[in-house]
Order: sequence, then C-alpha cells, then structure tokens
Amino acid sequence: MAGSAMGAVVLALTTASVAQTSGSGTVQLNPIQVTGQGANENTSTVDGEQLRLEAGNRVDDLLRTLPGVFTRQNAQQPGVAVNIRGFEGAGRVNMSIDGVRQSFRFTSHEAAGFTYVDPALLAGIDVTRGAVVGVGGGALAGTANFRTLNVDDIVREGQTYGALARLGWGSNGVDFSEMAAAGARTEHVGVAAAISRRSSRNYQDGYGNSVSGTGQDLISGLGRLNFNLGEGHSLGLGMVLYDNDFYANSYYQTINNRTYTVNYRYNTGNPWFDISANAYYNDLTMKYTGGTGSSVGRTIEDEGTGFDISNVSRFSIGPVQVRSNNGVEYFHDSVTSNNGGVNPADGTSALLGVFTDTTFSYSIVDFTPGLRYNYYTLDGTGIPNSRYGTYTVDNSESSLDPRITLAIRPLDWLQPYVTWSRSMRAPTLQETMLGGTHPGTTSGAYIPNPALKPETQQGWEFGVNIRQNRLFTGNDTLRMRANYFIMDVDDYIVATYVPAYRSYQFQNVAGSSRVQGFEFETNYDARVAFGSINYTHTDSKLPSQMPGLGASQYTPDDVVAITGGGRLFDERLTLGARYTYVSGGLVAGYNSSVTGGVASEGGKPYNLFDLFASVRVTENLDLNARVTNLFDVAYTPFLSTTGTGQGRTIYFGLQARL
Repeated sequence: MAGSAMGAVVLALTTASVAQTSGSGTVQLNPIQVTGQGANENTSTVDGEQLRLEAGNRVDDLLRTLPGVFTRQNAQQPGVAVNIRGFEGAGRVNMSIDGVRQSFRFTSHEAAGFTYVDPALLAGIDVTRGAVVGVGGGALAGTANFRTLNVDDIVREGQTYGALARLGWGSNGVDFSEMAAAGARTEHVGVAAAISRRSSRNYQDGYGNSVSGTGQDLISGLGRLNFNLGEGHSLGLGMVLYDNDFYANSYYQTINNRTYTVNYRYNTGNPWFDISANAYYNDLTMKYTGGTGSSVGRTIEDEGTGFDISNVSRFSIGPVQVRSNNGVEYFHDSVTSNNGGVNPADGTSALLGVFTDTTFSYSIVDFTPGLRYNYYTLDGTGIPNSRYGTYTVDNSESSLDPRITLAIRPLDWLQPYVTWSRSMRAPTLQETMLGGTHPGTTSGAYIPNPALKPETQQGWEFGVNIRQNRLFTGNDTLRMRANYFIMDVDDYIVATYVPAYRSYQFQNVAGSSRVQGFEFETNYDARVAFGSINYTHTDSKLPSQMPGLGASQYTPDDVVAITGGGRLFDERLTLGARYTYVSGGLVAGYNSSVTGGVASEGGKPYNLFDLFASVRVTENLDLNARVTNLFDVAYTPFLSTTGTGQGRTIYFGLQARL
C-alpha cells in the first residue's frame, strides 16, 4: 500500500513539470500569473497591530476570539496551547514558530503540548482550520504559526536603517515590559536584532483574590540576517531565543527554547519556478528547579530538526489557468528526560510528507484537488514496567490523504465552496511510551501501548467567501467567511483505566466520533470606522479525555466576539472596544473504560468587555492604552487548568521608531 501511495504522489507531482510542446494536436502550456481566492485555505490572521493594541497579558485573549479557535489556559503557564474545533495538543494541531514545528510535550495535569514564544516579538499569528495538504500538514485539525519580527517589521520601507522600541506598564501585577529592536538593509543585505524583557507578579481575579503562581520572569531575543544573492536567489538566517522562569504544575520551572532557521528562495518572476527550501532546528528544555515534590530536578529536552522544499508553478492549459504547489517536508523529533515521571526517558519520531496541491480555474469555477502522502515512525526503549514488562517501540505507518475543493464565483464578490478532506495524526511518544506511577502514590500506575494506531479524520466543509470593496464609501472593504464543518474521527486516542493491569493507558476508541459546527467571520473597514464579528458554534461527540492525564479538549458550545471602533483626526487617534461572550459546554470527566467516558454540561457562561486606544503623537511616536475585563467580572475561563480569570487590568504603552 505504501509503495502504491508513493507512486500516486510521484505521478501527481510530475504533472506540474510537463515540458511545453507545440505542433498539431498538442497542448500548448502558456505561463501566466494566477491569484487564488483562497477557498481551499480556511485561515484567520492576527496581525502585529492587533497584538499591540488589543492583546491582554497573553495571546490567548485574541486567539480565543477567532472562529473555530480556542486555547487551553493555565493561569500559571506562559505557554500557548492552541485548540482548533475541539482538538488540541499531541500533534492534533501543528503549532510552529516561523514555520518551525514546536513538538515539545509532557504528560501531566495539563495540555499535551505548548508553544513558548514572547508576544512582544511577534509580527502576527496565522491559524488554518481543517486538513492541511502542504507544509505544516500531518496534523488532525489545522495549524497555528507564530511569526516573529523580521527586518521589514523594524526598518520602514524606503529606509536603510531603523530602530523600534516599546515600553509597557500594566496594573494588576503586569508591571513593566521592554522591547528594543534595530535593523539595517542595503540592496543585498538586511540585518536585524531584538531583545525583550518582562517581569510580572501574581494578578488578582474578579473576586479580589490573588491568583498564585501567575508571575513570570521572561527574557527573549531574536536575530535576522537576509541576503539578496541576485538573479532571483535569496537566503535568510534566523534565530529566536526564549528563557522564562515561572511556577506551574506545583513546581518552579525554567523553559529554554532555541529556534534556528535557514530559508532559501528562488524566484525570478518565471511563472514555472517559485522555489522555497527551508531547514530548521529547535531545542527546548524544561527544568523543575524547585518545589516540595519528588520531581524537583526533572529535565525534559525535545530536539526537533526538519526541512521542506516546495515549488509553485503557474501556467495555462488552453482557457484553464493552473497554479500548482508541490513539495516534500520532513521532521525528526528526539525526546530525552531525567526524572521524567510518566514521560518517556528516550525516544525518537519522524514524519515525512510529500504533497501536491493544484488549482484549476476556468471562468467562474475553481477546482482544487490536493494529495498528501504521510509516513511516520516511532522508536524507543521504555522504562521496564512491573505490570507491562520490558518493551520496545518500533512503529511505522503511512496514509494517503486527499483534499478536494470546488468553488464557484457567480459574482465577483461571492464565492461559495465545498471541501472534502482526510487527515491523519500519528500517536506521540508520550502516548505510546507512557509509564511509571503518579508522584506521591503507588496506586496510580501507568503503562505503555506500543500498539497504538494513528487517528484519522475525514469530513466536509460547506462555506461561502464574500470580498467586497467600495461597498458604502470609496475606500471601504468587507471580508466575510461562513462555513459549516463535519469531522468524523476514527481511532481517537484517550487515556483510560485498564482493569486487567490495574493501570491507566492510552488506547484507541473503536469506531467513529463526530465533531461538527458553524464558524462565521466578518471584517469591515471604512478607515473612519471598523468592526468585526466572529462566532463559533461547536457540537462535539468526542469521547471524554480524562483530565489529569492530558486534559479536556471540549470547547464552549458558543463563542461570540464583537469588535468595533473608529479613527479620528486624520487617523491619528484610534478608539475601540471588544465584547466577548463564552457559553458553557461539555466538560470531560473520568474515563471508566475505553468504550465510553463521562462528559457533562458545565462551565459558567461569562461576558467580557475590553477597551483600547492609541494616538500617533508624531510620525515616530505612538501611545496606546487598553483596559481588559472592564467590569472586573469574576469568572473561570472555559477550558482552563488552573486559576480564575484576571480581573480588571489597565495597560499603557509607548512605541518609538527611528
């Protein structure tokens, strides 16, 4: 099966490289430029300006307002765990920094995966919902990429050098934060560097109580070096460093994250060749530096290396315009631990993806067949288990996952579409090689499961895109997307109690489990006024994932986020407000058997109001202010592990540019 799947992919890849021929009876392939409408990518973006003006103490505040997107939130944990359509952690959502997969995971009373990045260094966040065929694929429900600052974010257009400095202060324990960046560029070279510092204390919730362990001591930085090598060749080198000390999960912890990238592109304007090649290395180490439990001294290190190569070709076959993206990506992950508890002591995993994604456009119709071949391996030797015995893991499996979209543009501004897709999520080392006992007890035993099968999903998405300019004024824009999705998941992996071993184990749930819902996203901007409405409704029939061994993944039944504001005095003053409603929903409970767990309605609905403002004092100086949780609401965030929500908090910021 693997051989035939690979052959099918290779055949698909070669179709984009057919040589141009001529003569009677032949097909003439004429290179052209094609701009896609994006029906085959359900992506939402948080840009740098939104992060600076609207984000609170963490990026979770904004991510939770995007349609179909939520986060698992721990008031003590600075990491970000993105949830898409009720799926999170353990590779169900592929999180990355500058395209570099963040595969660090640990099994605890927590989410099964975090991304550690300083919000002060972010240029934007892109979240794609649903199956991904190209780079970043191999996940079950989507991707979230955290983009950091580059030369163009620091040096203004037309300038050869520049500097950017930000100073912020917040009440309610936020305290001071500082960021400084500088860069320069010539025709052939660009260079930039940035450093950020933040130290915060415990905040108070809406009840007036101090929430312990919610401070952190963070320092981070980055460096960029870009080369224009001429004749369409460019090369970029990047480095992002993150060091944070905080208290979470009953221990004082230190996180050191190192991300290194090499990016190459060849683009001369020839429509046949737009080649990208990227290589990267990521090293994240978590240390338990203090506390009262037996896990003090724990060290878990995750090293990830990978690369991807892809090419975009644009041509025509008669009246049909074609855009074809073809490539390969590979990722290798190595995990080691000392005193890691239930986490594996030593193991490796790898994921190979070969893909083709081609859009055929004829008149008002866009047809996009995509195909991805996935192949994964898991290797390792577990700690001998008294209830399971000595074991080794040497697993591999492949899948062929299509994604097909049909979109029609009956009007220039209207595009309904339908997508059918399939995706696979490989078991993680943490799930496969679970072992040990719960700290402080001899009864809570855990055993591995080398026989775990991958999760697979297939489903439909029915939607419509609306893009309209000059709707009411000469310079306004309207962007709207609405869709209904259905995802059927086979072999969903849950933690359950196994009576035969008197232990807990990750197992596959037999049969299919369904998640379905509705997502709505609209943005209107007339410059003098702007607004957005995002809404998500989710109906999940996923088996209950036992809290404490991983964590609940259910999202609220309904989430509404409404933002509005205006720009005054030649857009020098911006005023805005945001309202967020979060309903209750399913809450995971104890799994007594793999055939069924317990989930019940829970979570108290809550309403949050935020205000934000900015003023451009000069061309080089901006001031901003915001208030989160304006009415000091006492609430517990839905899908939270520890801590009540932050009470009313006031922020002031200054940004200076050179």
